[in-house]
Amino acid sequence: MNKNLNRRDFLRVNAAGVTGLAIAGSGLSSVWSQNTAAASEQTPQPVSGDALKPVRIGFVGTGNRGRGLMSNLLSMKGVQIPAVCDINPDALAAAQNIVVQAGQSKPGSYSGPLEYQKLMEREDLDAVIIASPWDLHTPMALYSMKAGKITGVEVPIAYTLEECMQLIETWEQTGTDCMMLENWSFRPDNLAVLNMIRQGLLGEITHTHCAYSHDCIDHWYFDANTGNDRWGADFLIKHNRCQYPTHQQGPVLSWMNINCGDYYDTLTSTATDCFSIYEYFKRRFPDHPNGKRKYAQGDIVTTVVRTKKGKSIVINFDMQSPRPYDNRWTVQGTAGIYNEQRNSVYLVGKSPQYHQWEPFDPYHEKHQHQWAQSSFGGHGGADGIMLSRFVDAVRFKKPLPLNLYDGVLMSAIGPLSEMSIAQGGKSIEVPDFTKGKWQTRKPGFAIEG
Repeated sequence: MNKNLNRRDFLRVNAAGVTGLAIAGSGLSSVWSQNTAAASEQTPQPVSGDALKPVRIGFVGTGNRGRGLMSNLLSMKGVQIPAVCDINPDALAAAQNIVVQAGQSKPGSYSGPLEYQKLMEREDLDAVIIASPWDLHTPMALYSMKAGKITGVEVPIAYTLEECMQLIETWEQTGTDCMMLENWSFRPDNLAVLNMIRQGLLGEITHTHCAYSHDCIDHWYFDANTGNDRWGADFLIKHNRCQYPTHQQGPVLSWMNINCGDYYDTLTSTATDCFSIYEYFKRRFPDHPNGKRKYAQGDIVTTVVRTKKGKSIVINFDMQSPRPYDNRWTVQGTAGIYNEQRNSVYLVGKSPQYHQWEPFDPYHEKHQHQWAQSSFGGHGGADGIMLSRFVDAVRFKKPLPLNLYDGVLMSAIGPLSEMSIAQGGKSIEVPDFTKGKWQTRKPGFAIEG
């Protein structure tokens, strides 16, 4: 991939979908495989690392997203996949075939609701990646950490506050590292913005806006041909919250030094009523019973966070309205502003015209992060950066690139927003998962070479 990938290229690359989609449901899901859009065509690239020290990774959940991650990893030097697990036999066979086609031995296979535990207990694994449904992310991650396996988990890493706390407690007890695979933290443009912020070009950051706006009504929630329920419909019936909170926040935490000198203090959330689902069924399936039942989930959820240092973050969620995909990142500082939607910046004393936007692309090129050199694979190269950093951390026994505190805090916006909405937009205190460590922790994301 061209190292100077700009925003227009990102929009083209990401037209097929965004990472982290997963099948979910109550209890043990009937199918582990993540039912996502096919991963973007992979462009194998070597990564830094000692090829004499192989990194052996087991996979739990081998649907489209899981297999996309596998393809990225198999393009790297010194990565081996000895075992895969899924209760869908077709997905399991497809995953094994990908490994064999990469020139490796056919991996061991595990199937059945609890077979993932046998995989995680294998002694020939250095790490485990979990790409299963939402409701299984935390229980599987807990077992993996207790089995001593460095763990990467698709988003969100937890669905409830209790799960967030269980993850932190297990991490602290076992010392086994665990990371949420939030790839938007690793997008080359977002990393360039991070470099600009750390170089002081925007001054002190005071506010960010972020969004997950992605019309998923006919592929996450309902079957496009029949209107029948798919994996996500149950969540629409039972919950009114920011259902998918991590892609928005991925780059925001590092931009604002959250968990490293600042922390979320309180939040308020507001949801519209549900309109778009009913209009969708009127257009597509006018006689379908799904167009008449009660849904808890509102169309658009807006969450406003106030930080401990008096700054603010707007987190927008919109997965039912008819619209193109959008993240709408804005970063406001005392000396300037970055706007992803405009692909523009304005910097005091630097921009050529007073109060006029200028293009971001030259800044992207000038301030490109060194991690972008390892960009390849899906989602504008973000998957390759994320996975190459994960592999290097496992190989050289370094901290994982995204801290578990970050993954848990991003995921907690889901249940916390639901609490606020249920209480009429009441201000909710955000639990301190770091137990005060945020006050003295130093930024670590994207610092190392």
